[in-house]
Amino acid sequence: MSGFESRIRETAELVEIALDRFLPQREGPLGRVVAAMRHGALDGGKRLRPFLLIASADMFDVPRDRSVRAGCAIEMIHCYSLIHDDLPAMDDSDLRRGRPSVHKAYDDATAILAGDALLTQAFEILASKETHPNAEVRCRLALELARAAGKNGMVGGQMIDIYAEQKAFDLAGIEELQRLKTGALIRFSALAGGVIGEAGDEDIAALARYSEDLGLAFQIVDDLLDAFGDAEALGKPVGQDADMDKATFVKLLGAGGARDKARRLVASAKARLERFGARAEALKGAADFVFAREK
Repeated sequence: MSGFESRIRETAELVEIALDRFLPQREGPLGRVVAAMRHGALDGGKRLRPFLLIASADMFDVPRDRSVRAGCAIEMIHCYSLIHDDLPAMDDSDLRRGRPSVHKAYDDATAILAGDALLTQAFEILASKETHPNAEVRCRLALELARAAGKNGMVGGQMIDIYAEQKAFDLAGIEELQRLKTGALIRFSALAGGVIGEAGDEDIAALARYSEDLGLAFQIVDDLLDAFGDAEALGKPVGQDADMDKATFVKLLGAGGARDKARRLVASAKARLERFGARAEALKGAADFVFAREK
C-alpha cells in the first residue's frame, strides 16, 4: 500500500468513527429515519471530500478534531445528495456502494427524510463551537457550504443535468453543469481547510483553483467509469448515462479525448499548489488518485 493510500484510508476511518458518533442509533419512531441516515452515510468508501478538507486543513496546522468535524459535515451533504439522486424521481438506482440504495432498503418517504436530516445536521455541525471557536470562521464555513450545495451549486447542477436529458449540450455546457453538480462540493472541501486554518485570501484562492481543476477531472473519470467500468467493483449500475442518452465528456470527446483532458486537468491542479511546497503533497496525491481510480 502506498503512502497516499494509507493516508486516505486512515482519514476515511476517522470520518467513519465520527459519523457513527454523530448518528447514534435510536429507539421508537425516530429510529427508522436515523437508521436510514446511517445506511446512507456509513460504510462510505473513499471519503474523498473529507480527505481534501482535512488534508488542506493540515497544511495550516488545524487540530484534527476540528477538521474531522467539518469533514463530516461535507460528507453528510454528499451522502444526502446520493440518497436523493437514487430516488425513482431522479436516477432511479437500486444500488449504492454495493448495497440497496436507501429508498430500496426503506421506502421513498424515509429516504427523502433521511436526506433532509443529513443536510440540516451538516449545518448544525458547522455552527457548533466545537468546530471552531471563532464565530466568523463558522459563519464563513456555513456560507460557503450553502453556496456550494444550493441552487448556485450542486442543486443547480442537478437541475441542469435533468434538463440536459432533453437538450443537446456542447462541451462548455457540460463543463458548466459539472462545475456545479460535482465540482462545487469538491471546491468547498479543499478551500474549507484554509478557512478553518484562517489562511490568507491568496492561499484560499489557490486551493479553490486547485479544486476546480480536480472536480472537473473527477467527473470526467466518473463518466469513463460509467461507460467502461465494472458494476461490481463500483457497487452501482453502469451504462446509465448511455441508456439515458446524457451528454457526457465521453460522448463528446470519446474515451481517449476524455482521458487526455482529465490528465491535463490533474497536471494543472497540481501546479496550482506550488506555492505550498511540500505541505501540499497529500493534495497532489489526491489529484493522482482521482485520475487513476477504478471505482
